Amino acid sequence: MAMSNTASKAGAGALTPTGSVAPDDAWWRKLFAVIDARDAAGFVALLTADAQFRFGNAPTLVGSDAIRTAVSGFFASIASCSHRLIRTWIAPPWVACEGEVTYLRHDGSAVTVPFADVFELRGTLISIYRIYIDNSPLFSQGTGK
Repeated sequence: MAMSNTASKAGAGALTPTGSVAPDDAWWRKLFAVIDARDAAGFVALLTADAQFRFGNAPTLVGSDAIRTAVSGFFASIASCSHRLIRTWIAPPWVACEGEVTYLRHDGSAVTVPFADVFELRGTLISIYRIYIDNSPLFSQGTGK
């Protein structure tokens, strides 16, 4: 995962006025490394037990079990993925990022789409995770990039 233009200057242990931890580059790298490894258990470990998770236009899921099940299903639908983080913003307890994700389909073709994520943090854990993405090209036939 490549990073550039990162606005985060506070260390991973730096408390914000709201009590959340301002993520540093290592926090972002860990988050996307877990996703790119398609590690559903590791993904859920980054969230609070009562986390809310919305992927694109799908309904919001609440709680570790529902999120783990959905994320596992999505990871099984792709051969791999690779995120490129372009920039991040911090406005505690909220953080956001912009990037591109390249999905490798099981047929070997690839598609790259832009995304933006918005998180609410509780400490170092994500309590609200919103992914803004149009990943319809991933499931369209013959649209690999």
